[in-house]
Amino acid sequence: MIIEVRAKNCFAFDEAVAFSMKADMRNKKFGSNVHRDNGFNVLKTAGIYGPNNAGKTCLIRCIKAIKGVLLNKKSGLMSNIFTGSNICELGITFLYDGREFVYDFNYDSNKEEYIYEEFAEVIKDQYNNEKTVCWLKRDTLKEDFSCIDTDLLLMMPVVAKNNVIFHLVDSSKFCALNDMKQILVGFAEKIDIINMNNIPMEHTINLMKNKNQLQEKVVDFIKNADLYMDNFEYVDMGNIKLRDNTENEKPEEKVLDIPDKIMDQIRLVSTYRGVQVPSMLFDSTGTKKIAALASYVIEALEQGRILVVDELDSSIHFKLTRATVAMFNNELNTDAQMIFTVHDINLMDCKRLFRKEQIWFVDKDEKGVYVYSLADFTAEDGVRDTSDIIEKYRKGAFAALPDPELINSLLSIKGGAKEENSDGK
Repeated sequence: MIIEVRAKNCFAFDEAVAFSMKADMRNKKFGSNVHRDNGFNVLKTAGIYGPNNAGKTCLIRCIKAIKGVLLNKKSGLMSNIFTGSNICELGITFLYDGREFVYDFNYDSNKEEYIYEEFAEVIKDQYNNEKTVCWLKRDTLKEDFSCIDTDLLLMMPVVAKNNVIFHLVDSSKFCALNDMKQILVGFAEKIDIINMNNIPMEHTINLMKNKNQLQEKVVDFIKNADLYMDNFEYVDMGNIKLRDNTENEKPEEKVLDIPDKIMDQIRLVSTYRGVQVPSMLFDSTGTKKIAALASYVIEALEQGRILVVDELDSSIHFKLTRATVAMFNNELNTDAQMIFTVHDINLMDCKRLFRKEQIWFVDKDEKGVYVYSLADFTAEDGVRDTSDIIEKYRKGAFAALPDPELINSLLSIKGGAKEENSDGK
């Protein structure tokens, strides 16, 4: 599970920002929202609010970039265009098999080199006192190297910088490095990152092909979403019946259309009042997105995965997004986690759904981008668990609100029209 994400000079973030999933156990409210393991307390969910183009998606991109680096895939890392520096700094603290680990790295986006990386473990004693044990540190600029593996330490000054070290050398030759690689890769493989504005149906299709319990639970999720649907299934082509006037229909959402998998999508069939219809032709955009999301949600809850969702509420009713979040907060969920960006203020509920530290904001001004939590606002600021958080947000108490002046566009349009009429044109 993710405990903290750190970023500096990455994408929209110029100064250092930190997004934390660490639970404040001084607050006893909604204890089921917290995952407890070996003395570590981690939030199961967090929602991120903020205006469009403020940096919410950039926070998701940072998680995606970290995952890419750990899995030896293209990270897409970019430095902030306003800083004049090419050095991106990223870091993540996470819980894996009941142990807390910290991994940080610096990437020169101009030279495409990893100039710094450090991996450490946070160990707690019986009194909850923490001690950080460094497994590996490679600082190529300061020529500062340390490693538990003595033999690797001798090699580190001459190892290439075009990748992180556990993807550059044969880790099987070094005990600690091999453990480090298994931990980092194993953690990264548990992360699923999706954008609800461009969510592929392929994941659900693959689960629907397999006749197992996951398939049944995906179908149950879709049916229980109150879509007036009797069934949802993956059927043989010969069992699909189209009415004559639907042969030339196309799916409305190109984002849900996968050309090379088009036949698979047609084989997804919804049943309404006993009538089978191809989902991609008949179902609404929201229904198709729910079907695509269902497989990720079920798999996360079943297998203890980390689901990161951009724009969770896109085309989905607020009661369904709320119910989905509640599934992850529920005490029956023991180790799955969901982090999401959202605009729907109906989810901003500290009376029935969230702890204060589960609500986050991203905002920006001329000086930079800011990432902060509702927990940063205290009772002295007039913010309590019993406060009407939605109303305070509406009034701008937490900032992270757009300030549109679209009336100026209307005045410009109407003013221009009047000028044209006065000229007799």
